[in-house]
Amino acid sequence: MANHVLLDSRTHAELRIRTDRGAELGDGIMSCLAVPAEFRSLQNEYPILFRLSLERDSYGAVALLGFETGENLYLQDGRWDARYVPLALDIQPFLIGMAEPEAETKQVHVDMDSARVAASEGVRVFDEHGRATPYLEEIAEKLGALDEGYQASDDFHAALRRYELLEPMTFEVTLDDGSTNRLVGFHVIDEDRLRALDPVAVAELHSGGHLLPIFMAMASLANLGGLVARKNRQHPDG
Repeated sequence: MANHVLLDSRTHAELRIRTDRGAELGDGIMSCLAVPAEFRSLQNEYPILFRLSLERDSYGAVALLGFETGENLYLQDGRWDARYVPLALDIQPFLIGMAEPEAETKQVHVDMDSARVAASEGVRVFDEHGRATPYLEEIAEKLGALDEGYQASDDFHAALRRYELLEPMTFEVTLDDGSTNRLVGFHVIDEDRLRALDPVAVAELHSGGHLLPIFMAMASLANLGGLVARKNRQHPDG
């Protein structure tokens, strides 16, 4: 279970965070939240897919990390084998919280039950004078970027839905060992629908800042081949 508490320099004066990578530290996931503001960075490394949230009746974007539940093909010997880590994972075990449900002021919270929280190893969050370390300052910046990107993502996904720019995706691949992996339940940008949009619709997407993340999501699908190659390297034939 999660144990989210407000980060405080007195209570957490000695708090240290493990920054290495591993499934046991919470990195063993097949996909993670992605926000449109980071699509340009994500598309160099990961396929960006879309998934319908039944709870919110809306679409959300994810960076695909593997083909099976609990599989992250970017984990390599305690490190992350890519130049960019998705924000939603990079900020762990921290998160944005509110002082009160209706408050506007946002605070940094930490999940004290996270495996990343350490007593004697890892990076310090506060220095000996109770000041934020460069590590915490960087985390706070990333938390702000993630929160801002998440707040702006509703407009982006609403535009995709308004112009019916998402189509279901089925991806099936046979690995070198003969096994088959099949992705279902995801959506991708419908390129035919995008090309068929009239100039007014294209202008609306452009003015809303939506065209760039759309193109980045489309370009990211070239990484599916690389993900298959990672899978083959981790499960070689024979």
